[in-house]
Amino acid sequence: MDSEKRAKKAVKDSQLIIRIKREDRDAFIELCEAQDTSAAREIRRFIKEFISSHTRETEIEPADKRPEKEAEPWPKNPKSNRSKKK
Repeated sequence: MDSEKRAKKAVKDSQLIIRIKREDRDAFIELCEAQDTSAAREIRRFIKEFISSHTRETEIEPADKRPEKEAEPWPKNPKSNRSKKK
């Protein structure tokens, strides 16, 4: 049964790298440890809640559910406005 649960779990295949003050990072990690959780788990939870609450408000579909857009043609270069040498 454990192997079935593992197979059903979503694979984490991407990273989000952010830059924050060292003091904020250290305080966050310390708080997470005090609450017997991990910083990564809490950030993932925040992201899921943020997406969920904002998706309902604005009717935005998650990226994997959106239809693919066709590429728009590249605009043609307008003629140069430079004057010709005389």
